[in-house]
Amino acid sequence: MGRVRLGLLSIFHIITYLNEKIIDQEEQVALRVGAARKSFGDVDVLRGIDLKILAGERVALMGPSGSGKSTLLNCICGIEPLDAGTIQVGGEDLSGLKRGELEKLRRENMGYVFQSFHLLPTLNAFENVEFAAQLVGMSREQRSKRVTDLFEQVGLSHRMDHLPNALSGGERQRVAIARALVHHPRLVLADEPTGSLDTESGSQVLELLKSLSAELKVALLLVTHDHESTRICDRMITMKDGSLLAG
Repeated sequence: MGRVRLGLLSIFHIITYLNEKIIDQEEQVALRVGAARKSFGDVDVLRGIDLKILAGERVALMGPSGSGKSTLLNCICGIEPLDAGTIQVGGEDLSGLKRGELEKLRRENMGYVFQSFHLLPTLNAFENVEFAAQLVGMSREQRSKRVTDLFEQVGLSHRMDHLPNALSGGERQRVAIARALVHHPRLVLADEPTGSLDTESGSQVLELLKSLSAELKVALLLVTHDHESTRICDRMITMKDGSLLAG
């Protein structure tokens, strides 16, 4: 009888351990897209997309114009609803959220880096990044420390009080990266982040994205037409006619 109890106890511990491992693995998933479909009229733009990105993982997404990359990004952001399938960011299913909840999820769990920077022209570099922190309710003291720390990490402590038009393209993109990371997001979406930069500035921006993603354990989905940009990523996937192909 004692052996039976010991056996049952061992099985219980094994099951508990496995369940904890599964939970740990699930918590490491920053983005999960399952069987995602989207059509516009008679045109199937997304055809059963499956994608998983872990915390700290960098994934490059390539593909020709019209392949569905922009639509996939819009659906991940919640700008476009799926026709079928699921998208989860940090374990939260976008399809079950109301508009206000979706906007909150975007503000708190996603960061964005665009080709054309999208900095507010009347705010200096520090204020551009601080504004994003204000939107998620950080206190003034928290904002000041977080923004100052990020400017040190992106190498622009000496340029914090400059307006965007007084910064080079590479500097503006580094400010944009700081803005994307200021609220501790689970996922950063970078859409052609080096498209408006010269080769040297683009290389610096890529290295910065790589180092900060690894250091802060932030997942990165990098959309690019440039094969050189994919060197910072752990893996590359290609989109063609609304479907994902292995890199």
